[in-house]
Amino acid sequence: MLPTIAESYEVILVNDGSRDHSWETIRDFTQEYHWASGINLMRNYGQHNALLCGIRAAQYDLIVTMDDDLQHPPEEIPALMSKLEEGFDVVYGTPQREQHGLWRDLASQITKLALQSAMGADIARKVSAFRVFRAQLRDAFAAYQSPFVSIDVLLTWGTTRFSAIPVRHAPRRIGKSNYTFRKLVAHALNMVTGFSVLPLQFASIVGFAFTLFGLAVFIYVFGRYLIQGGSVPGFSFLASIIAIFSGAQLFALGIIGEYLARMHFRMMERPTYTVREKTGLPNRNAA
Repeated sequence: MLPTIAESYEVILVNDGSRDHSWETIRDFTQEYHWASGINLMRNYGQHNALLCGIRAAQYDLIVTMDDDLQHPPEEIPALMSKLEEGFDVVYGTPQREQHGLWRDLASQITKLALQSAMGADIARKVSAFRVFRAQLRDAFAAYQSPFVSIDVLLTWGTTRFSAIPVRHAPRRIGKSNYTFRKLVAHALNMVTGFSVLPLQFASIVGFAFTLFGLAVFIYVFGRYLIQGGSVPGFSFLASIIAIFSGAQLFALGIIGEYLARMHFRMMERPTYTVREKTGLPNRNAA
């Protein structure tokens, strides 16, 4: 199929710390086909970290990313490339119908909402791991080093020309996805706190709202004292006000703490990924 799409092509297979015999299969595959190469990571770093490794190793003008479970049909690649030729820099293959369970679909929607706040683009609701983009976009995040990676957000650093087309999404035949509801929600939290200031803005709004609420309570108490000559009775009223304000302060501190944690990890200069072994063409550079 690939010879019908382009004269020159390559396939880069990244093994993200799998526990089965995937690397042995990749190694045999690259020995049989000269246009294929493989990268074996030291451990499991996550989907986006592994994608970044493969993207940096690519050598041609266009890059297509897709999962290895064939839920992204390779037959749809020409349609993505045709849309790219209309003047776009990134084109996503949006599934016509998701082939996941209820909780996975719900978590995916939460992740896409978080991604929309991080990307600042409406196209975030249509993103998928099946995408084609121009290799020049790598220059925008060539120096990026962080354990928290979102390929879609990094692509926005280089362009605003995004598009998406509906594609067939095949059911998974073997195994199951490692993306659980908890992992997807954690990924959404990493995207929002790692690539957006929206939570800090939200904390500021909450703090301002409770400041107005406290001012209103003060006016009520002081007005009642002037009119009736007495204070508001009851310990429960005072305790509830203190609890509300304490909760708002702890909420804001929690958000600030998340940002400090991201800064801490980046200052540690933890690698985005580490390559254990490469196979295939000798001129690969995955660093």
